[in-house]
Amino acid sequence: MEFPAWLDWTLAVSLTFAAIEIAGIALAIDAVMRNRTPQGTIAWVVSLVLLPVAAIPFYLVFGNRRFNGYVKALRRGQKSMRSLWEEAHAAVEPFAIRPRQPQGPGDAPADDDFEAGVCATIGPLAALPATRGNAAQILIDGEATFEAMLSAIAQAKRDVLVQFYIVRDDGIGRRFRDALLEARRRGCAVRLLYDVLGSSQLDDTYFAPLREAGCEVAGFRGSDKGNRFQIQFRNHRKTVVVDGEIAFVGGVNVGDEYLGLDSAFGPWRDTHLELRGPCVMAVQLAWCEDWHWATGSIPELRWSPTAVEGGISGLVLPSGPADEFESCTLMFLHLIGQAKRRLWIATPYFVPDPGIIAALQLAAKRGVDVRVMIPEKGDNRLVWLSMFSYYPDVIPAGVRVYRYMKGFMHQKVVLADDVAAVGTANFDNRSFRINFEMTVLSEGPDVAEAMAEMLHRDFERCHGASLGDFERRPWWFRAMSRAARLAAPVQ
Repeated sequence: MEFPAWLDWTLAVSLTFAAIEIAGIALAIDAVMRNRTPQGTIAWVVSLVLLPVAAIPFYLVFGNRRFNGYVKALRRGQKSMRSLWEEAHAAVEPFAIRPRQPQGPGDAPADDDFEAGVCATIGPLAALPATRGNAAQILIDGEATFEAMLSAIAQAKRDVLVQFYIVRDDGIGRRFRDALLEARRRGCAVRLLYDVLGSSQLDDTYFAPLREAGCEVAGFRGSDKGNRFQIQFRNHRKTVVVDGEIAFVGGVNVGDEYLGLDSAFGPWRDTHLELRGPCVMAVQLAWCEDWHWATGSIPELRWSPTAVEGGISGLVLPSGPADEFESCTLMFLHLIGQAKRRLWIATPYFVPDPGIIAALQLAAKRGVDVRVMIPEKGDNRLVWLSMFSYYPDVIPAGVRVYRYMKGFMHQKVVLADDVAAVGTANFDNRSFRINFEMTVLSEGPDVAEAMAEMLHRDFERCHGASLGDFERRPWWFRAMSRAARLAAPVQ
């Protein structure tokens, strides 16, 4: 019996939609098993079941929360990686800080905030222990940062290791490349690692002179070999290591906008950190792990740190989607939870999850001076909109919100009492769970005082936000802000 042509067409369409729905349900089950946050899981399940045609492609690209390929790559290089880790641990062991444990019921733990707090709680999350004998200099804005980095590269004798999320073929991008070429001409080994997605505008015309000169260049890809569609994992780290003796970590990428030369943003406010001492080994180790993922190789490097006399305590925390635990989230929760006097946060993207919101509320309620600095002008419309929706959560609890008015504020800084944190991580889901990030935590009166002075100047360039700034907005703006917030867990 022959069926009419229209019936064949209807049957084909029905079967196609049924197959898509089944695939959506299967992926929804996968989301329940994989995702780490209830909000993200619910968002994916609802969209995959109700709108599978639109949701399935997005889930294939953004759905995973653990970078299994990175973990497997480290395991594949198990012997060489273990030797690398052992060498790095042996190098910093003489300078390692071991938290003093109570010896009996009446013996209290160490009073020192860094030893009893950061070292004991955050230390186990890091690849290398906290160390003494470090020096940290705060670099304010792009001009000071590039001047320090280019000066260090100009004095390099053996190795220059570079890693950035964004590298641009513009004025500072070419100056930076020229500095690397000059280091190579002096006989230094030069290795550049860039994020393929963050630096997607670059082509081989930028890299060709480096490769021709003998520099090694590699792109960090955030996709597992089993799922090439998966591009959400990004290496957001911005580091330079010179001769295993000096390292730079912070918010500055290689681009003219970081010098305030982009007319769309105007002045660009950022913070970087220059490190010396045993902490440099931790930055170098994280760079080696990322280089191993990108190239499958591990270069021969110097692992013999020199302590700075009278230096400060420091801990480097690399974090990312290959971690066993959500290291970045746990670090921020600890800093917020342990603050007694002040908790000053500067972040361009303030999209916290419920746990972070609750911690901020509790800190303010127990009398801590809690301040959050965010930019008045945003570079991401969705994030900028969603930040307004958090006013009713934090301002009534006593958290003071400041909007930076002089250009774009991009720094990622936390001052919790006298513990200073400078790095690459934002207060959003991407930094908490998806991006590879790096944060340097240090403790010392000089660093804390310098950061406090820096942030005081920044607060003077801010407008204090109020709850009315959100509530007086038109209803459609408030609705858009709330809608943008719903997308935060799946960004």
